[in-house]
Amino acid sequence: MTLLQARTGIRFKHGRYEMAVILTTPNTLLGVFQPKSQVAKLAANAAIVVLGTLFITAAAKVNVPVWPVPVTLQSFAIAALAAGFGMRIGVATVALYLVEGAFGLPVFATGGGLAYLVGPTSGFLLGFLAMAAIIGYAADRGASSRPFTLFGAMMIGNAVMFAFGFAWLVAMAGHAAWVDQTNVLASAFAKAVQPFIVWDILKMAFASLTVTGLWGLFAARR
Repeated sequence: MTLLQARTGIRFKHGRYEMAVILTTPNTLLGVFQPKSQVAKLAANAAIVVLGTLFITAAAKVNVPVWPVPVTLQSFAIAALAAGFGMRIGVATVALYLVEGAFGLPVFATGGGLAYLVGPTSGFLLGFLAMAAIIGYAADRGASSRPFTLFGAMMIGNAVMFAFGFAWLVAMAGHAAWVDQTNVLASAFAKAVQPFIVWDILKMAFASLTVTGLWGLFAARR
């Protein structure tokens, strides 16, 4: 297989091109354990995405209910899943999770529904998509075997997620009683971002060590 074939999923066989089902790469834990059959791959990936949303939901329920944004394990779960699944499956898992919440399933920290998606945590929830894409992109390129590289990608993804969340909080600050209207930026940062920074550094460190540890335990021995 050439580099082009590996990246695009296009293979030349019997005088014609055929498209392979490439939703993750051999550089990820999911890619290492993928079945050989294309149909089996699709079925396995679909099941993995659904199970991934259950994992994120469980992580969301482990929370400290502080206002306006609760402390949860969601960012840990999403970082670990994106690193283990790769970009495409990681983003698909987060997207399905958000769709489940939009349809009213109680998958978020304190419920679900469209109203929740336009509440104070909306920016962070949408930021999870960008976070999964960044971490998954790094994993697809071999970061799962390099703890410091993976941790760096997770920190970048986490920072982008915080940027989404902070921007949304600032945008809705005029309607929020918890924001000091005389100093919106500092007030929003102090109450909805700053308290989570240390916790998220620890969560990203744990997520990167978990994934790289599993890679060393299973993938490198195959």
